[in-house]
Amino acid sequence: MRIAVFTKNYTNPAYGAARLGAERAAAALGAQVQHFVPERPDDAGQQSALIAQALALSPRPDAFVLSPVHPTQVDAAIRTVAEAGIPLVGFVNPITCAPSVSYVSSDDHALAQAIARHLFAHLASRGTRAARVLAVGGPVGSYTSDERLRGFRDTAQAHPGMELVGFVPGDYDRAVARTRTLAWLQAERAQPVHACLAANDIMALGVLDALDAVGLHDIPVVGVNAIPEAIAAIDAGRMLATADFNAMQMAYLAAECAVRHVRGEPVPAAIELPVQVVDRSNCKAWDRPYEQRPVITLEQLRRPT
Repeated sequence: MRIAVFTKNYTNPAYGAARLGAERAAAALGAQVQHFVPERPDDAGQQSALIAQALALSPRPDAFVLSPVHPTQVDAAIRTVAEAGIPLVGFVNPITCAPSVSYVSSDDHALAQAIARHLFAHLASRGTRAARVLAVGGPVGSYTSDERLRGFRDTAQAHPGMELVGFVPGDYDRAVARTRTLAWLQAERAQPVHACLAANDIMALGVLDALDAVGLHDIPVVGVNAIPEAIAAIDAGRMLATADFNAMQMAYLAAECAVRHVRGEPVPAAIELPVQVVDRSNCKAWDRPYEQRPVITLEQLRRPT
């Protein structure tokens, strides 16, 4: 059995972890995966072309596991998968234009709220009741980024004194986040910034690079994804915290759902992973390479707690 796996880019470590998760599931179930990744990060045209490429294979893949790069711009290509009668499993971003066997995700809005509350509680514990907070997001129009930014805004509104004073589009890229955050800091140097909410960890690391460049070494920064580099930064006291958006686990379960569906076994219509905040108090549990991080199977997920 062969599963076609579509991730968004080669630049975000979370999607490298997702590809590994799909491979781990396939290996455990005696299946194979073939990866389709845009060379230009998050490029809807390239992902659409890759879907057409996969459909043109002979024999065709038995199922597609797909994280669309945009909420709507890949819809026409996704519909061709459904029209071909190939089972489709979504992960990370919802698929609304065609029926899917299952969808594996985490609540981006809730993740953002949890990590923002953690940051604001930290500021309050240091006596900072009024803070200027910078938000750094992913590509404009990205579902995950838009939902996380909405969570940041909602949480700030619920915490008087915590003001989101700027937005930097970091494009889910460390170098981009560093360059644009540095430009923002230099433009706003007359006004202090007290903290930063980043919509993913690789951008959070870019923000830390920018802060270091201007000599601001005590500004708390939080992110999302729990990538190994962020865990190391948290353990070293350089980064405050992250929220575990476990793309490897999502892709593992999505690939498992695809394989089991093709075998004729029932699978859940939707799986939502819980919100977990990772800081210096618990980061050792995440302090290992993706290959050594545990994954939960469908069978384990179904067991009563």
